Amino acid sequence: MISKLIEKIKQKNAPIVIGLDPMLTYIPKHIMDAAISEYGETLKAAGEAVKEYNKGIIDATCDLTPAVKPNIAMYEQFGIPGLEAFEWTVKYAKEKGLIVIGDVKRDDIGSTSEAYANAHIGSVKIGDKELRGFEEDMVTVNPYLGSDGVKPFINVCREQDKGIFVLVKTSNPSSGEFQDRKVLDGQLTDNDGMMLGDLVLNGTPLYETVADKVNEWGKKCMDGSYSNVGAVIGATYPEMGEILRKKMPHSYILVPGYGAQGGAADSLKPFFNDDRLGAIINSSRGIICAYQMEKYSRFGDENYADASRQAVVDMIEDINRIF
Repeated sequence: MISKLIEKIKQKNAPIVIGLDPMLTYIPKHIMDAAISEYGETLKAAGEAVKEYNKGIIDATCDLTPAVKPNIAMYEQFGIPGLEAFEWTVKYAKEKGLIVIGDVKRDDIGSTSEAYANAHIGSVKIGDKELRGFEEDMVTVNPYLGSDGVKPFINVCREQDKGIFVLVKTSNPSSGEFQDRKVLDGQLTDNDGMMLGDLVLNGTPLYETVADKVNEWGKKCMDGSYSNVGAVIGATYPEMGEILRKKMPHSYILVPGYGAQGGAADSLKPFFNDDRLGAIINSSRGIICAYQMEKYSRFGDENYADASRQAVVDMIEDINRIF
């Protein structure tokens, strides 16, 4: 699967992914009003508005971007109609030729994790038929439960040519509360190196330990020069990205945090390899809410999708100038 994503990145000269993370406050008034007029003030109305909103953005940008990344939480908040909107968004994006990265951050004990993997990138057998659930191409995975929780996803990647991005160093400000903790021989320590009253001289940040594991998993799931097992590293931590890029030379890095969260293009180069590949940069609000920004306000609510398109054009230009 990663080879398919790389092919599309090369074709469009665009190492980017659009985060389709809808909130009702992002949806233009005319779309929301029309949904409420037909379905009332209901979750169904919210789900239908999300579909219409996403359709506009996908239609306006599908020739520019290789991939989209819908965050399932933004859909789950609207219950079953929201999940139906998620399912619809995945299918519609794939019809438009896009790779779909489901931002689901799943993880659990083996059997439950296997069910998550089947739901999103795998399949289930019902009678004599092999059927698929949400059917994304790739998903994000939380590694907190260790190999037990990740291996079911890796198995699907190998068997059905799918992909995963494992959370390694996330973009949020409090990520360091756990991810930056130092580890010695598998034991967590305080940041100052203290463990059980003994001085630890050479601790390794937990995120580096996770990266080593991602590299190990990735070697078992290669798809050309890169692995179907990738990593998530926030654009807000470029110095850590440089270290982690070297630890995972064959893992693609999904980089959230560009734009609205403070990540800048000038800090993105460490995430890439010398071949100008190895990373895909995500922008969510900076694209889907572009019409609400002063820079793109000229487009107005009715032309929100055109504003998103221009934001994608600007993002691609901004990132490609660093090479």
